[in-house]
Amino acid sequence: MIEFSTWDILRNLLLAARWTVLLSLVSFIGGAAVALVLLFMRISKRKSLRITAKYYIELFQGTPLLMQLFIAFFGLGLLGIDVPAWLAAGLTLILWAASFLAEIWRGCVDAVSKGQWEASASLAMGRFQQMRYVIMPQAMRVAVPPTVGFAVQVIKGTAVTSIIGFVELSKAGTVVTNATFQPFTVYGLVALIYFALCWPLSKSSQILERKLNVAHRNH
Repeated sequence: MIEFSTWDILRNLLLAARWTVLLSLVSFIGGAAVALVLLFMRISKRKSLRITAKYYIELFQGTPLLMQLFIAFFGLGLLGIDVPAWLAAGLTLILWAASFLAEIWRGCVDAVSKGQWEASASLAMGRFQQMRYVIMPQAMRVAVPPTVGFAVQVIKGTAVTSIIGFVELSKAGTVVTNATFQPFTVYGLVALIYFALCWPLSKSSQILERKLNVAHRNH
């Protein structure tokens, strides 16, 4: 029987953690881009855009991420469309993340007083200018904590993609456990790596929030 040292286990897990980080970045950045579009649709004066965005958000928030992954990977496969696991995972997480970020940001925009809308409208600003120069800067202060909190959820949510064969950190933990028969060591290290990825985000959120609040008070 081959003996595996703690360093051997950790090295393999860190290699897989790179894919967790990459998938998290793609999912969050891509999701944020789609979420911005959904946000403008949600606050649009056109009813058709508001309804379309609402149903999109309800669909992705109201169905399990696991089911969405199955449809993207196995469902399209049944239709003869060969989708690599990494592509199915990335696209699904982008669409899933967008539905939550759009609602988080809509809530932050709604938190800005209506007087700000009226004041900017009196300056003959268009809808886009109102959002860019008046509403969004104020909404950003409110949006930092929930946005970063959701980014942490995205990192942990990547673990679900192992169900379609994508080898990220949690999937690697299972593979390494089967090879080493050291579940406590393996999953202890997996937990520590997840913590090492998520904790700096939480701390940076607190620092950024304080800086934005100070800047707002000085302004």
